[in-house]
Amino acid sequence: MYKPLFNKRRVLVFHQFGNKGWSLFSCLGREVVCSVLSVSTLTYASAESVSTHPVVTDSAAVSTPRELLLDEVSVTGSRAPLTRSQAARMVTVLERADIQQAPVQSINDLLKLAVGVDVRQRSPIGAQTDISVRGGTQEQIIVLLNGINICDPQTGHNTLDLPCDFSDIQRIEVLEGPAARIYGTSSLVGAINIVTKDDPSPASPEGEELLLLRAEGGSHGYANAAARILLPPYREGRVGSSLSASYARSDGYSRSKAGSLNSDYSGAKAFYQGHYAANALSLNWHFGIADKGWGSSTAYASPKWQADDQYEHTTKLTAALQANVQSGAVSLHPTVYWNQHQDRYEGYRNRPDLMPYNYNRTDVFGLQLNSHFDWSLGRTALGAELRNENLVSGNLGEPLTRPHAIYGTDRDYTLGLNRTNISAYAEHNVLLQNLTVSAGFVVVKNTWADMNPTIYPGIDASLRLGSHWKLHASYNTSLRMPSFTEMYYKLQGYKADPHLKPEEMRALELGANCQFSILNCQLSLWHHHGRNMIDWIMDTRQGDEAAWQSVNHTRLNSIGLETSAQLSILNSQLSISYSYIHQEKDLEPGIVSQYALEYLRHKLVANIHIPLLRQYAVLRRCRSQIPSRLTLDATLRYQDRAGQYTDFDGSVNDYRPYALVDARLSWQQRAYELYLKANNLLNTSYRDYGLVPQPGRWIIAGLSIYI
Repeated sequence: MYKPLFNKRRVLVFHQFGNKGWSLFSCLGREVVCSVLSVSTLTYASAESVSTHPVVTDSAAVSTPRELLLDEVSVTGSRAPLTRSQAARMVTVLERADIQQAPVQSINDLLKLAVGVDVRQRSPIGAQTDISVRGGTQEQIIVLLNGINICDPQTGHNTLDLPCDFSDIQRIEVLEGPAARIYGTSSLVGAINIVTKDDPSPASPEGEELLLLRAEGGSHGYANAAARILLPPYREGRVGSSLSASYARSDGYSRSKAGSLNSDYSGAKAFYQGHYAANALSLNWHFGIADKGWGSSTAYASPKWQADDQYEHTTKLTAALQANVQSGAVSLHPTVYWNQHQDRYEGYRNRPDLMPYNYNRTDVFGLQLNSHFDWSLGRTALGAELRNENLVSGNLGEPLTRPHAIYGTDRDYTLGLNRTNISAYAEHNVLLQNLTVSAGFVVVKNTWADMNPTIYPGIDASLRLGSHWKLHASYNTSLRMPSFTEMYYKLQGYKADPHLKPEEMRALELGANCQFSILNCQLSLWHHHGRNMIDWIMDTRQGDEAAWQSVNHTRLNSIGLETSAQLSILNSQLSISYSYIHQEKDLEPGIVSQYALEYLRHKLVANIHIPLLRQYAVLRRCRSQIPSRLTLDATLRYQDRAGQYTDFDGSVNDYRPYALVDARLSWQQRAYELYLKANNLLNTSYRDYGLVPQPGRWIIAGLSIYI
C-alpha cells in the first residue's frame, strides 16, 4: 500500500546534522526531517510493534553508548524487537494514511486492499465478515488488538467485532504464514494486528487536535456518527488517555421473500485507552465494547433449510493492561487481558416459536510474560502465556453440572466447555552487518482432549545486498485448536464432530524486496502443507438428507505467489499487487466444501492516489506551491474464487470472477474534511459467499471536524 505524505504537518528541514543526541533538535517540539536521511514508504514492518524511537542497531559497531542512529524504526517480525533494517520477516502494513484515504466503510473493507487477505462479506458495514490469509479459513488466523489475542473461540465469524473506531487506529499489520512462535496457537496461516495510536490524540489531516467529530450518510439508509476526544491532562505529565464512541445503522440492501428488510444493521462502539510513562516503567491499558445487531439474510441457509430472514446480535467486551519494565539489558513485558463475547442467533427473526434462539457466551482470560535481553551472541527472547477459554451455551458443548441463567430471558445456559492453553517460547536472533537469523520454538499444551505438550519450531533469515535489495527465507510451523462451533454445532442441516483433531501447518517461504527513491517492489513464493485441516463439507448425492459436516482433511497442500509494486511520481502514488494460489485436495464427486477449498485463486488490487490541485499545478508548470486540498483515491479489485456453492433448488454453481471499483474524493482543510465515497462504483452483481448476494453501488458523503 502507498503512504501519502501530503497530509503531514509542515516540517523543518535541515540539510546537515551531526550524529549526536543534541542533533535531533528535540527542544523545538516540532517534527524534524533531515533530508540526507529521508526514509521511503514503510511497506513492510512489524506484526507486533513499530516505533520510531532511536535504537542502537549494533552495539559492537557504535563508538560510544550515547551515539544513536537518528529515528531508525524498530520493528518486530519476531518475539524480540529488531530495527527495520535487521528484521528477518516481511509484514504488510496498512499505514494511517491508507486508513484515512481508503474508500471503505469498515476495517473489514480496508483489509480487502491487502492482496494476501481474503475477505468474504456476509453483511455490509463490517457486521459480519470472514477473514482469511493465503487460502486458509476464517478460523485459521489470529486477530490482535495492540498485540493481544481477541479471537472468539466460539466461532471465527465474529473475530472482527472490534470496539475501536477508525480514528483510534494507527496502522494494521498483516503477517502472512504460520506464526506460532510469535503469537502462539490460532495463528495457523497468519495474523492481523490492529494497532491503536501510541499518542492517543485525534489527528486532522494537517495536525493533532483535542476533538474529532465525524458524520456520514448515504445509500440504503446508511448513517454514521462518531466522536473522539483527548482527555485531560492532554500533553502535560506522564499520563495520557482518549475516549471514542460511534454509532452506525443501515436499512440494508435486500429484502426477504415476505418483503421485510433482511440485511439491515445497527451498532455502537466505545473505546477508552491510556498510557503512563516514567523512567524505566511504562503502562498501557484499554477497555472497549462493541454492540450490534444485523439481518443475516441467507447467511446460514442451505438447500435443506431455505431461511432468508435470519438475525444475529452480538456484544463484545475487551480489557487489557500491558506494562514494559526496562532493567539494564533486560526488558520485561507482562500483560493481563479479558475478552467476553455474547451471541444471540435467530434462525427465524422474531419467531422463537419456530426455532428457539441460540445463546452463547465466551469468557477468555489471559496472562502473558514476554522478555528479551542482549548479550554478546545476539538478542534472546523468552516468555510464556496462559489462556483460559470458557463457553456457556444453549446448544454448544457438554452438559453443565449447574445451569446458568441467560440474562434478560427465562432460559438457562445448559451446555458448556472449558479449556486452557499453556505455551512457552524461546527465540534467539543473530545480528550481523548484512544478515539476520531468527530461530526459535513454542511448546504448547492444551487441556482439551488431553493434548500432549508439542513443540513447533521456526526459523527466519534475511540478507541485505547493498542499500536497495533484501532477500528473505523462512520455515515455520503452527497449530490451531478447533472452535466450539466446529465441534458441537448440530442444528438445521449442520452436524459437527466433537472429536476433531487440532490442525497443523508447515510452511516454507522465499522472497525478495527492492527499494529505490520512487519504486518499491516485492516478490514472495510460499508453500503450505497442512495436516488434519478442518472444513465443513456436504455430500449433495444424499439429496434431501444432505447436511454440512465438520471433518478433518488428511492433508492440504497449497502453493502461492505474491508480488507488488509501488510507484511515486508527479506527486501521485500508484500501487499494484497480485496473488495466485493453488491448492491440492481432491474431493469425491458430489462433495462440496464450504470454506477450506473456496480460496481466491487470483486476486489483483490496484490503488491510485492523486492530489488533484497539486497535479494540475505540475502539468501547468506552476512554480508556486499549491497545497493538496483536493485528492482522489481509487481502487480496482479483481477476484477469481475457486470452489462451488449450491442454490436452493439444489443446483451446483461455480463462483464467477468479478471486478469492483471503489473511489473516494476529499477536500481537506485544517479544521475539517469533506469527502464522497463510492463502493462498487460500476454496480457489479456478484456473489462471494454462496447463497448471500452482495450489495451493488453504495454512495456515502461525510464530514470530519477537528477542534
